[in-house]
Amino acid sequence: MVETPRINAELRALVVERARDRCEYCLSPARYATQRLSVEHVLPRAKGGQTAFENLALACQGCNNHKYNHTEAFDPVSGLIAPLYNPRRDRWSDHFAWSADLLIMVGLTPTGRATVVNLLLNRAGVVNLRRLLLGVGEHPPTVLEL
Repeated sequence: MVETPRINAELRALVVERARDRCEYCLSPARYATQRLSVEHVLPRAKGGQTAFENLALACQGCNNHKYNHTEAFDPVSGLIAPLYNPRRDRWSDHFAWSADLLIMVGLTPTGRATVVNLLLNRAGVVNLRRLLLGVGEHPPTVLEL
């Protein structure tokens, strides 16, 4: 069995800084999370992904758990398989937008729609958090573009 490098404190800090301390999928801020955000492998180790800065993303427990080892899912509009959003390769604004009330993340492309559905990006707890953050002027976040 090949030993894989661990995510040490320095590497974790770099990933957190790049993500602006937010989940890179649902964009929830870490400071309001009930659990510590995880550093996850965009391309899962089970599919050959490496423990390298270029393959790591910051994810809340909900997004990380729903993503699991998936890299693609069905687009609910076309019914075809689409790649999931890859925060290392894709631009958020190419695949997502906010609803008129700024509470719902809307998928604009097959990748966006498949990611919204597969990761449950509009699950009740996340939408409630967005509602509260909107009320205090902390939502929507400024999205880091690649």
